[in-house]
Amino acid sequence: MTTDAVGGVWTYATGLASALAAMEVEVHLVTMGPPPQGEKRGMLSDRRVRLIESRLALEWQDPAGDDFCNARIFLEDLEDAIEPDIVHLNSFREASFDWLAPIVVVAHSCCNSWGVACNDTAWLSEPRWQYYTRAVSSGLNRATAWVSPSQALHDVICDLYRPGSPGAVIWNGVSPAASSAKQKRRFILAAGRMWDSAKNLTTLARASNELDWPVFVAGPTPNSAAKDFRELTLIGDLSHNALLDRMQHAAIFVSPALYEPFGLSVLEAASAGCALVLSDIPTFREFWSQAALFVDPKDDRALHDALGRLCRDDSERARLQLAARERSQHYSLNRTADAYRTLYRRLQALHPRSIPAQAREVHV
Repeated sequence: MTTDAVGGVWTYATGLASALAAMEVEVHLVTMGPPPQGEKRGMLSDRRVRLIESRLALEWQDPAGDDFCNARIFLEDLEDAIEPDIVHLNSFREASFDWLAPIVVVAHSCCNSWGVACNDTAWLSEPRWQYYTRAVSSGLNRATAWVSPSQALHDVICDLYRPGSPGAVIWNGVSPAASSAKQKRRFILAAGRMWDSAKNLTTLARASNELDWPVFVAGPTPNSAAKDFRELTLIGDLSHNALLDRMQHAAIFVSPALYEPFGLSVLEAASAGCALVLSDIPTFREFWSQAALFVDPKDDRALHDALGRLCRDDSERARLQLAARERSQHYSLNRTADAYRTLYRRLQALHPRSIPAQAREVHV
């Protein structure tokens, strides 16, 4: 299984790998991009999962494919050494390599869908990003099966790339939070990269003006961000455990995102018993309909009013906290792992390894 350690894919991959290992699946987790450091490395506590660091470029950081040949040699040699039954790729372009085992590609996100959602697509016409688009399309078509974590993203991927196979939807999942949430405090929590326009935190900053409760935002913060987000309390890039602890205490979790293929942080906040205030986008409607307040992500006044009402209305806030917590139980990590294991077994039966590793074509 490939992964990166930059964003939410690391949370997804470490959780899934550990859950699969508990089901007696041997997992080799291969990092792409910068290796995990400190607390992130501690998120993979299951010693049954073997961690392999490649330092290969992430595809969205290498749109022109300059590292493509290095990745091909490294990963094909690794497959020869491990001889896996299934190759699970959490990115697209590597699916076009000459794999011997069946390939599962998981479409966590892509630059084209990000650009469309953020109304920022001019740069996608550049030659390097056109190459990226072709590589994503090729990866989807070469995969034995591809998966999306939401129906909303599945439909977008189909519209953008027209893959040759229909794909499947397997929801992400998390381990349940503590049996009961800690004492809730009178503050609002959000999480996201301040520089990522998809997180839409500038709208949250405007909406936070003159709210009765403080709004804390966890995430990487560039030095230039302070003046743009002065209505928010920026608490920096917390460790995963520290963020989960904040969620346990937060009364409200808000995400005004323009683009969210799944929303693991929202699921974690719901599991911790936060009332949810979310942007009215298809992904959030898919998972949280009737268990959250929905607001037009481009309307900061509407967001301000929704947060203000929820701060003042104790009974409605309590109702939404319970609704979010109960809904979160539908998206368990064990259910996710079981769905992947079922997919792996089906692919292994239909597409067994048919070529011995030593017969692979040599690349020079």
